[in-house]
Amino acid sequence: MKPILIPESHNYIAAFLTLACNLRCSYCINKFETGHLEKNRLTGKQWVEGLNRIHSREDLPITLQGGEPSLHPDFYYIVNNVERRLNIDLLTNLQFDADKFMKNVDPGRIKRDAPYASIRVSYHPQTMKLEPLVEKVLKLQNAGYSIGIWGVLHPSQEKEILAAQEFAKGKGIDFRTKEFLGVHDGVMHGTMKYEGACDRKFEKKVLCRTTELIVGPNGGIYRCHSDLYEQRQPISSILDPAYQIDDTFRPCDVYGHCNPCDIKVKTNRFQVFGHTSVEITFDERS
Repeated sequence: MKPILIPESHNYIAAFLTLACNLRCSYCINKFETGHLEKNRLTGKQWVEGLNRIHSREDLPITLQGGEPSLHPDFYYIVNNVERRLNIDLLTNLQFDADKFMKNVDPGRIKRDAPYASIRVSYHPQTMKLEPLVEKVLKLQNAGYSIGIWGVLHPSQEKEILAAQEFAKGKGIDFRTKEFLGVHDGVMHGTMKYEGACDRKFEKKVLCRTTELIVGPNGGIYRCHSDLYEQRQPISSILDPAYQIDDTFRPCDVYGHCNPCDIKVKTNRFQVFGHTSVEITFDERS
């Protein structure tokens, strides 16, 4: 299969090993709209074959995520068989066995020079307890893993998240917060670049270009997070021998049903604020 060359314009590589999750948070961004989450998934061997085609840069890792990526039955095989020339980050709720993780994953495998932790743990007070999570993070941190906690500032949990941040920081843990994206009490929250893009009140034809390589559980390559979560047709597959990234604008006829992950104004991988995952131009024919 041909190597997949990551363009300089790309800011993120997302490998959604599975969209299954062992938590049921009411505000899950994966279920922002209908949440028809795909259940088919590649084997560990297929994931490794596809991901090892990627030629990236030292500052642009492959981020393993989900759902909860550790629920993939071949999770440890994938982590340990992606080529070492490729950096790996991990997004997780850390509900797995820490001792098993430490036994199977060397601390140096998920660690790089970056302004944030390579293992980013999501804390959701609606479905998790803080103290056991902090203990587990400290255990991994003391063992040499690059790890930190992130909490979503949901309006109903903001005070609890900020109190958890203070508690964790007092223990020497890097705890950061993220803006809540979604609807609460009838109000859309989030700093969005394109007004109305996530309101789900209309459909409009546009041209859209991504800065991310998004690979779904079945190996499908998607234009955006919305396409992934709504099970729209992928543009290709990580296992297509001829696939190459076409860094161009693509037609889309469902603008107005965007996912906030794609539209929000946020920091890039260098922690510089002002980045948005996609760039949209409005098709004159729409």
